[in-house]
Amino acid sequence: MANREELLIIRAARAGKAVAQLALGKRYLFGSASLPKSHSTAVHWLQKAAEQNQQEAWMLIGEHVSFDVARQAGDPLRIAIWYERAYESGSARAGLVLAMLVFSCWARAEQMLRQKSMRALQAAAEAGLADAQWLYAQQLGMHELLSLPIAQCAPLVRGRRENILDWAAKAAKGGVSDAQRALADYAWAQGDHLKFLFWALPMAQEIDRRNSGPLSLRQPFSATDFDLFARCAKALLVTADPNARLIERYFRIAAEGGQSSAQLEYGLWIARMDECGVRITSLPGVAHYKKAIRWLSQAAEQGAAAAWYAMSRIYLKPEFSRRSIAESRRHLEMAAVAGHPRAQLELGLVAWRARRLEPRSDVRAVYWLQKAAGQGSAEAKSLLEKIAPQARKAEWASLARASLNRDASSQYPFLAARLELAYWFGLTRAEALLIEVESADHGHCLEVDIRPAHPRSRRRLVPVHTGEQRQALDRAARVFDVGDARGDLGPEGNYRQRLYRFRSLMTRRRAQRGRTA
Repeated sequence: MANREELLIIRAARAGKAVAQLALGKRYLFGSASLPKSHSTAVHWLQKAAEQNQQEAWMLIGEHVSFDVARQAGDPLRIAIWYERAYESGSARAGLVLAMLVFSCWARAEQMLRQKSMRALQAAAEAGLADAQWLYAQQLGMHELLSLPIAQCAPLVRGRRENILDWAAKAAKGGVSDAQRALADYAWAQGDHLKFLFWALPMAQEIDRRNSGPLSLRQPFSATDFDLFARCAKALLVTADPNARLIERYFRIAAEGGQSSAQLEYGLWIARMDECGVRITSLPGVAHYKKAIRWLSQAAEQGAAAAWYAMSRIYLKPEFSRRSIAESRRHLEMAAVAGHPRAQLELGLVAWRARRLEPRSDVRAVYWLQKAAGQGSAEAKSLLEKIAPQARKAEWASLARASLNRDASSQYPFLAARLELAYWFGLTRAEALLIEVESADHGHCLEVDIRPAHPRSRRRLVPVHTGEQRQALDRAARVFDVGDARGDLGPEGNYRQRLYRFRSLMTRRRAQRGRTA
């Protein structure tokens, strides 16, 4: 309850006396023996005093009332005038809050006030206020620097990058955690592991220390914390003198948090190998493959293709007590299905080597090699060119297609479909007339094998590269998807009948063109 003196001040303040309003605002601002500290109430009375030209009132608002309190006091632009006056009177902190208030309602602010708020923010930053330095770095384009790829952000912020990073570094050294994280993220994106550790490692150690204390003071790790621990462990791993204890601890924390990448890295660390299965002799300690498989399995279940591949390498190791070629092959196939390029290449090589023992094994080899080549594997591309070179359009089929009009195509749909396939897949005349479309189409490639009817021919595979090739195969499949269209007894007849029909049609079309000419 207020004492006698403060009751008199309250009555005078309510009566509109500026001095009493200022005195009451100060008591609520700093607290007194009988009045509690309340910044929102203090702002109410200090505003009333400031409206009666009490300079100390707006100076108190500018120096001691935070942005969060000011934003709740009503219209930000209305209260911003007192911060503006305090800033003009030399208060750097008031300039910071002024800028924040104007930024919060930028669309309604006048142009002159916008410009003044930027000058006030710069002045506050130059005065050494860490929060102002971080806000100024953001206004200069720090978030833009972080969000864009390296190749795009370089020309976009050319000439400003060093200035932005300089202000962010000042804020980070002043204790602004958001600035420290932003600089750590930027260093990570740039691949500068030492600078990343400079900013990130103290944060990781502080978070780890807080969560290693009494249970009542511990706070659950957030997703960004797990990401920070995983990155710190990876960065420590590539330094000249890696801290094995910290690396293992941080990988374990991130892995227990459910991060698939951390589970993969932790599993590889326990196995003392890289993603290709090569033993890393520089890592201390012995490998524990059973424990590694447990973490790698968790990463694989979350979609980490590299984890499947790493397990396939572990099951091939002779020192592993559960060594199994069948398990290794199963995990290799899982990695390939999940999109691991090296696994896809190896499956393609395995299938290609088994082509003499397993029928159509080369078709499976082309499938996996195409997958690996699509992800940039130069070895897969080179081998694919030898196994199934890309088709060149057949000139003879182009001339034959040009000779067919709409009526002829409708009269001879099977022949028209065969000529279209010959054009897109570079087939010879014999291949075009003898190929069994349904059995030859494997989705990713066309198997051209007419040896039963044409012994002198050679079996070959033609990859399906373009949409036009796929569409041509689909159209041909619809044409031949008729029960009586198969075999020599169907409407097409045998090879001699098909060849005779083709020659007759071409001769007739040439004769018609000659008469027209």
